Amino acid sequence: MSETTVEKPKKKSWFKGLKAEFKKIIWPDKKTLVKETVAVIVCSVLLGGIIAVIDALIQYGIDFIVR
Repeated sequence: MSETTVEKPKKKSWFKGLKAEFKKIIWPDKKTLVKETVAVIVCSVLLGGIIAVIDALIQYGIDFIVR
């Protein structure tokens, strides 16, 4: 029987690959970043409001049924 040895990839090549991938990233400019951040905040607030209203309606319904 012969054993096969599997070599682990070297850390240096992993870091080189990571560095190469970071160079491929296209970072947004400030104007785009601000617009996208505002969009995320607005959507989060709206969704939170919708969830709060649904929660209140369900709680009201459960209280109505229990009493």
